[in-house]
Amino acid sequence: MSDYPGFLVTRHEATCQVTIDRPEARNALTSAMRRDFGLLFTDLDADDDVTAVVLTGSDPTFTAGVDLKERLAGGAPLPKVRPNPGEVLRSFSKPVICAVNGPCVTGGLEIALSCTFVVASERAMFKDTHARLGLMPGWGLSALLPRAVGSRLAADMTITGRVIDAAEALRIGLVNTLVAHEELVPTALDRASAIASADGAAVRGALALYRRGDGATLEEALSYESEAADAWRTDSARSLERMSDITGKGRTDKA
Repeated sequence: MSDYPGFLVTRHEATCQVTIDRPEARNALTSAMRRDFGLLFTDLDADDDVTAVVLTGSDPTFTAGVDLKERLAGGAPLPKVRPNPGEVLRSFSKPVICAVNGPCVTGGLEIALSCTFVVASERAMFKDTHARLGLMPGWGLSALLPRAVGSRLAADMTITGRVIDAAEALRIGLVNTLVAHEELVPTALDRASAIASADGAAVRGALALYRRGDGATLEEALSYESEAADAWRTDSARSLERMSDITGKGRTDKA
């Protein structure tokens, strides 16, 4: 895999850990890093040996999103980098577990929302400063935050800019799991390992189905599932082989 400055890429068997590594600038993403983010995940999507990705930041921050100092230094709006990190993550075919190790602010919050699910350290905090900075979200926040926490709480977070600590984030459904800081990455890697033990095609198919059904009516979502199930049955021999292998292991374990 190519070198991507500002990111540490570590392999753990079938899992790849991507760490945003610019702690001196709160892991803020420069234009070059935002471009490379897409290139990196394109490489990971094409790597058949990678079944899941853990995305985190170098302590003490997850990421502040866009590097505002770079933007201000230019004196003019920076060129739009497409696809942006949110688009990259939402189009990624494999699960991405977001391991939030500290402040997760504005663009960082959009990145977390675009991941498959979120594990948070007790040191995590979440904040949306778009309105305070005179900015509009562009990486998916206005669509994803209401889906995560409800429209009223999403509006509260955006127009007040208040801090959501780790405990509240768990309570409102912004994160899936809250753990001690030292257990953050090991917990995320354990989840990734569990994913690796599943059938990769089934995992990717389930994720695609959830994405397609997001925002659909119940009837539409059920129709999508029926279509996917019918298509999956065309590969019934492969499924039967997988089921036979799993049940065989179960019998061996009990013996």
